[in-house]
Amino acid sequence: MNAFRLHDPLWLLALPAMAGLWWWLRKRQKPPAAVYSSALLLQALPRSARQRWAWLPAFLSAAGLVCLVLALCRPQMGLEAFRIRREGVAILMAVDRSNSMAALDFEWRGQPATRLEVAKKVMDEFVSGNEEALEGRADDWIGLVAFGGFAESLAPLTLDHPALLDILEQVELPLVHAPVRDEKGRVVNREVQEQEGATAIGDAIGIGVERLRHHPAKSKVLVLLSDGKQTAGVLQPMEAAAIAKEFGVKIHTIGIGTTGMVPVLLPGPGGRQQIGRDYFELDEKTLQAVAKETDGRYFNAKNTQALREVYQAIDALEKTELEGQIYSQYAERAHWFLFPALLLLALSAALQQTIFRETTG
Repeated sequence: MNAFRLHDPLWLLALPAMAGLWWWLRKRQKPPAAVYSSALLLQALPRSARQRWAWLPAFLSAAGLVCLVLALCRPQMGLEAFRIRREGVAILMAVDRSNSMAALDFEWRGQPATRLEVAKKVMDEFVSGNEEALEGRADDWIGLVAFGGFAESLAPLTLDHPALLDILEQVELPLVHAPVRDEKGRVVNREVQEQEGATAIGDAIGIGVERLRHHPAKSKVLVLLSDGKQTAGVLQPMEAAAIAKEFGVKIHTIGIGTTGMVPVLLPGPGGRQQIGRDYFELDEKTLQAVAKETDGRYFNAKNTQALREVYQAIDALEKTELEGQIYSQYAERAHWFLFPALLLLALSAALQQTIFRETTG
């Protein structure tokens, strides 16, 4: 922003000093001897233009001296900007997309919604902010991993949050296959069904750590959301947590939903989905242990509001570091007052030597 300042403001003290000196000198002046016996006779005499303007040279001298003092203060005009350097956090979001995330025990704006639908909405708010308590993570690098029967990296750590959120929106539940039975009633696609319902938590952590460990950010965080337990993958969750700790990655875990029977979308006749009930198990102990191993925190969210509060808590825990610096550039503007000062003093001197010159004799 534009700014004005006096580089040497102590020169302003000269103004009251000059005023005091003028008053002292005026007090020492002796009043002129009266030429007339009565002052009433003086008042009756008409005053000339020279007499009416006799104060002008002194006024011009005073104004010139004030401008001269202001010039000595070195007035400056320039630009002053407050620049903020932000040290962003690297955040890897890992979201469960196994078929248990199809449970309809959550709501969004008053309508039943699956766990995955609500998780994506709240994660979007975490990244971009909302009108309530989340400011967004504009200065943070954020990436995305999705996992079910296997884990995969969907988006690298990026500051391009709109592109990241587009990818997040495309995360879908696995294609749910109805059981196919042979002539003896045996399910022949059980392996496909098991893969759809499996959860590779350890592999998701491993992929997230691999993404984070090479990033230059000082603070590296993995936020893992799951509603199940480890049933697939190569890495066990605690093995992956130990690797995360070694590379300085903090893991916050979120257990979404509860253990028990819940309404869920199931395959129906003709490929259509129908609402049924199924049993899902949430392994809170493992999620708690993973968070504790890496100095993170475990949260449980049983409904939409609770999930929002979880991400608000994580948002408060992982703050972006700010460092402010003031940059300024000023140009000298003493001439704004110096030239008028010289002009006023010269004009005052000229008037005193010409029009207002006192004559004797």
